[in-house]
Amino acid sequence: MEIRPILSALMRNKTGPLLVAVQVALSLAILANALHIVSERQAVADRLSGVEREEDIFHLRVNDLQTESTFNEMVAAQVRQGELLRAVPGVLSVAQTNQVPLSRSGNNTSMAGVPTQLKPSTGAAFYVSPDSLVKTWGLKLVEGRDFLPTEVVNLDSTKGVYETDVIIVTQALARKVWPDAASYVGKSIWFGTGKDATSARVVGVVERLQSTGAEVGERGEMSIIQPLRRISSPRAMFTVRAEPGQRERVMKETEAALRKAANNQIIVRSKTLEGDRLDRYRADRGLAWMLVTVSVLLMLVTASGIVGMASLWVTQRRKQIGVRRALGARRVDILRYFITENVMITSAGVAAGLVGALGLNHLLVTNLELARLPGTYLVAGAAIFLGLGIAAVYGPAWRAASISPATATRGVV
Repeated sequence: MEIRPILSALMRNKTGPLLVAVQVALSLAILANALHIVSERQAVADRLSGVEREEDIFHLRVNDLQTESTFNEMVAAQVRQGELLRAVPGVLSVAQTNQVPLSRSGNNTSMAGVPTQLKPSTGAAFYVSPDSLVKTWGLKLVEGRDFLPTEVVNLDSTKGVYETDVIIVTQALARKVWPDAASYVGKSIWFGTGKDATSARVVGVVERLQSTGAEVGERGEMSIIQPLRRISSPRAMFTVRAEPGQRERVMKETEAALRKAANNQIIVRSKTLEGDRLDRYRADRGLAWMLVTVSVLLMLVTASGIVGMASLWVTQRRKQIGVRRALGARRVDILRYFITENVMITSAGVAAGLVGALGLNHLLVTNLELARLPGTYLVAGAAIFLGLGIAAVYGPAWRAASISPATATRGVV
């Protein structure tokens, strides 16, 4: 099959092929970048929080309506609530805390490696608990130890700042503050700068603990834990690990136990960590599904354009095809002609689309700080549209190859 005759025929009738090629180019440029964004969003949503077996974790927010006016009374009430939760069958571990990963609401602080810094080294989410978050959440200690019971501080947060003598940090935070250090245990981390700065000694390093916002990038893994019971009102939050498969039952029974002990003078709201994850990444998943839908629609529109053009050409060339068949052309020759013609048009569109995809990605990288488009998406996009073009033209091409010479040339003298 000669390429030059096909190209000459296309050049004599440019409008149809040009429109299809432009359609392929635009679709490829959008598809490649859309799939790249979908992949990035999915990778973000699949990041580990640092909490082991998230499906077994839930948390309860407790608002005690009874009058607990003094600080010591509020401490005693929250200690009792923790003991009630631990007594529920199926509860493996309980820790009082101020916030949980992925919840999109919480406290942050800034810190530095030395007090003389004019600016903090980084910011971090800070978790406080008088219990063991390392145990309850299954955090992986890569260096050092968990807190000792004697290191726990009860703090009236209306009168004091959130400080303790010891601290646990995430590996990402330690590397940010001390980039050249081989070990982090024993180092001091400073809150604030100058003469007013206060410090805490690192006693443990956990591999990972996401912040409440789970931000994209290293910021999402900057967290610290302090051995602190922070109290300002008769409100408390507890995070609970249930036995595998028992979470839903345990959630109901822990709520009931707290209400019963308080004679229903208490408000309890519970939520799973999986629910927090779902809410945190709802927008990302929504964007991913929207882009997938747009990509599928673009492919359908492109395929319909190819089918429409090929069908029109078959109708216009019926007699020409019949003459070729009468002169000895086989069905496979007619089929190959139409497929080759379409591959040439699609290839031109693919070439332009690859350039367009790189240009669009440059705009996204510059303005939205997205990652550069990997070559695999360009190759995959090119293969998809070349395959789509062949598949779309096959039906009309087969109908053309099935035209009878006698039918096509009827009426020709």
